[in-house]
Amino acid sequence: MAEVTSLMQGKTVMVTGATDGIGWVTARELAGMGARVLLVGRNEQKGRRALADIRKVLPRADLAFHRADLSLMGEVRRLARDVAESEARLDVLVNNAGGLFQHRQETADGFERTFALNHLNYFLLTNLLLPKLQQAGSARIVNVASRAHEGGRLDFDDLQSARNYKGWPAYRASKLANVLFTRALARRLDGSDVTANALHPGFVRTAFGGDNPLVFRLAVRAAMLVLAISVEDGAKTSIHLASSSEVEGLSGGYYAKSRLVQPSAAAQDDAAAERLWQVSEALVAGA
Repeated sequence: MAEVTSLMQGKTVMVTGATDGIGWVTARELAGMGARVLLVGRNEQKGRRALADIRKVLPRADLAFHRADLSLMGEVRRLARDVAESEARLDVLVNNAGGLFQHRQETADGFERTFALNHLNYFLLTNLLLPKLQQAGSARIVNVASRAHEGGRLDFDDLQSARNYKGWPAYRASKLANVLFTRALARRLDGSDVTANALHPGFVRTAFGGDNPLVFRLAVRAAMLVLAISVEDGAKTSIHLASSSEVEGLSGGYYAKSRLVQPSAAAQDDAAAERLWQVSEALVAGA
């Protein structure tokens, strides 16, 4: 894409985890539709490079970069405050930042890192930016989840995997949390002009898992070479939910390949979704 179109003209979009992978492609494509795009990442140098790479193909793109480590709730709060104060409007929030960690880590807040980055980040950032989204009128919240949620399990007695941590089950649980959060959020937004939907991007060939030991990274890369789709294909559903008139007014859904599909039975458990909301609310209140 080399020319800006007008499909998203006048709209402002924020994409987290936007310095590479499907987040970067999502940001580029929405900028190409005429949106002002705010890219969020934790690395300043990668952020500057991400902006420069988009401008190589879209010289007139309206872009900004915000640095934030979204595994830290203080950083999430600062980001939301900066965006609320500096931007005239916010029409679309794409929660895309996430990670998989082979070994258990705790953030400075005392949260297990997978749970903090993949779920609490979505929960807190969305709730803090909700007033800004509501001001825009017909706004959208897009939560990048994963088919990995299938088989995921939330242990409410050990949500942060203090006992017997394993990276893949922790990741699957966090993706289940994404879908449950989306359902609970959509119910709260019912009757408003703001929608919330979740999606599975596919198994995408990215730098995902790059914070892990070398052996783990090599195993992930080998699987990607055989099974993964391109980042261009992986970003399509995020872009569709952020921009398409086909999903205008639709909320609470879970999408794959830009089509509405059924998530797992566990991801349709509204009692679990409400319980997760209440627990998450209490956790971020103290962080």
